[in-house]
Amino acid sequence: MKLSNIDLGERPVLLAPMEDVTDQAFRLLCKEFGAAMVYSEFVSADALIRSVNRSLAKIVVSDSERPVAVQIYGRDVPSMVEAAKIVEQEAKPDVIDLNFGCPVKKVAGKGAGAGMLRNIPLMLDITREVVKAVKLPVTVKTRLGWDHESKNIVELSEQLQDCGIQALTIHGRTRSQMYTGEADWTLIKKVKENPRIHIPIIGNGDIDSAEKALNAFQEFNVDAVMVGRASFGRPWIFREIRQYIDHGTLPDDMTLEWKMDVLKRQIRESVECSLKRTDNPRKATELGGIMHVRRHLASSPIFKGIPDFRQMRIKILRAETMEELFDLMNQAEIMIKKH
Repeated sequence: MKLSNIDLGERPVLLAPMEDVTDQAFRLLCKEFGAAMVYSEFVSADALIRSVNRSLAKIVVSDSERPVAVQIYGRDVPSMVEAAKIVEQEAKPDVIDLNFGCPVKKVAGKGAGAGMLRNIPLMLDITREVVKAVKLPVTVKTRLGWDHESKNIVELSEQLQDCGIQALTIHGRTRSQMYTGEADWTLIKKVKENPRIHIPIIGNGDIDSAEKALNAFQEFNVDAVMVGRASFGRPWIFREIRQYIDHGTLPDDMTLEWKMDVLKRQIRESVECSLKRTDNPRKATELGGIMHVRRHLASSPIFKGIPDFRQMRIKILRAETMEELFDLMNQAEIMIKKH
């Protein structure tokens, strides 16, 4: 699959943009394990324009994670255009992605993210003007529609393509569904099979196993798949998917000890990234890195099956040092081996 002049290879698997999840340390791990392209956390256009430190930190990218996309969201043309220019100039990513799919109330309820699905003319105006304003490839991520009665993605995909985007990612749910129920890929397939569509179509939603990823390519004919929540505490899912797609087998060397080492490495690298922060030296602390990685550990599937893991999960979410986290992980490893 090619996105503009970026060659992502055959049947690429991408890391979805996720707030408080896809920080640089995590992106680098996912890239190492086989993600063809990674996305930043979404960044508020208004915050970028105001030079809010936390938002500026989100758009810092390294050459090691390329190709990388920075995703922005907003609710009007001027701020989105200005934010896109800031990203292009300051972050210099490979792609700028426009978020028209975030369903959370604080975003969609204010008209941004998936809220744009209730104002298609504005969505198209923003897309068209951002494409004209920057030289980087511009892509869009959105949903099937606002609700069950307004699934307009087939028509919308043509309109977005006409605005000049280079690829379209479709999450197989409406905004009203949030993340409940099963993702519906049938409309994603319908978009892909539309003879007027010539840009790559990326499918997103419920890709939580290598088998589902391969099926998405085979049954729904998408150009790429995007993995989101299934990567929490499991960056190695990209290795599983890549090997299964390419060779029809799953890795047999990813032992419990190996996975624990990966998660410990993620903790260390998250802390290292935090300590290097220059946008806000007061927040360049070990705790800053710990806070960003705790939810990964608490959601990791390797802890499933531990009796009464709830108490352990609470301790993980409250830990404030690497030493505390490593101790809890060692305890969990012993408990897993016993069961």
